[in-house]
Amino acid sequence: MQDTVVPPGKGALTEEGMDPFVDLHAEIDRLRREKNAVILAHFYQDSEIQDLADFVGDSLELSRKAQATDAGIIVFCGVRFMGEAAKILNPSRTVLLPDAEAGCSLEDSCQPEDFRAFRDKHPGHLSITYINCSAAVKALSDIIVTSSNAEAIIRQIPEDQPILFAPDRYLGGYLNRITGRNMMLWPGTCIVHEQFSERELVKLKVHHPSALVVAHPECPEAILNLADHVGSTKSILNFTQTNKAEKFIIATEPHIIHQMQKAAPNKTFITAPGVDGDCDCANCPYMEKNTLEKIYLCMVNEAPYFQMDEALRLAALKPLQRMMDMSPPAVQTPQSSAA
Repeated sequence: MQDTVVPPGKGALTEEGMDPFVDLHAEIDRLRREKNAVILAHFYQDSEIQDLADFVGDSLELSRKAQATDAGIIVFCGVRFMGEAAKILNPSRTVLLPDAEAGCSLEDSCQPEDFRAFRDKHPGHLSITYINCSAAVKALSDIIVTSSNAEAIIRQIPEDQPILFAPDRYLGGYLNRITGRNMMLWPGTCIVHEQFSERELVKLKVHHPSALVVAHPECPEAILNLADHVGSTKSILNFTQTNKAEKFIIATEPHIIHQMQKAAPNKTFITAPGVDGDCDCANCPYMEKNTLEKIYLCMVNEAPYFQMDEALRLAALKPLQRMMDMSPPAVQTPQSSAA
């Protein structure tokens, strides 16, 4: 598999070589101005990173936000597949990732060579692939989807057309149930969302009977069956803002609660429990690799950065473009940025 992330070179500034008294917020702001950079942060990033970002959102939304700016440098505070998507949509811009090791269990579970073999074993199947995958897997797919547009896109596919869905089997299973399809599912899972405990969630609901449960569809079916609302990160955020309930149990990565509290400070948000009822197992270890220090260093070094073969980029752009063409009208089509 082609490595699209280029690490800092010899002589680059490291954490060990940093001035221990440096004002990180001030220096990041200075570099942002001097280098014409835009900082993007996913909902699952630490609250301090969310607050310094120019834009906070889900991965595809952030890539589109970057396109709308004239920034020459995009600092993507998220994970690897998100930065890759930003590079696919913004080929002439420098896209930085604070930590080159910030991966994703779903991406890891679906390697390109295995995915190609999976497709070869099922000729005649349309490949619908969740955006949480590598550029190489995107390039082998027919249509990319997000958790917010997957249902609408699947409903446009003729019922007699067999479908492969990868890499999240829980999201795929949920989509099968709500659309009545029988898509063949890749067996990948998100290490964060599969940690939630049905038993502990029931106990928590007993203690908080007025609380509504909101869940991301990457959760196992047992958790989704207990949810009052199932949706993407943006959908969950909107639901907690607009619903009249005053208390919510959140079954997704808990850093999104920072945005919920900012939008609805008088409401109460409780993290859904893991298997022992009291753990930080819902925190994404890959998202937590990004820190203020690493954001500063990547801006100083202008690395790690994404470098992608143009043939791979164009192949990965095609199913992304098809997704946008099939998405609801409110979603803008992401033409490749040339500036």
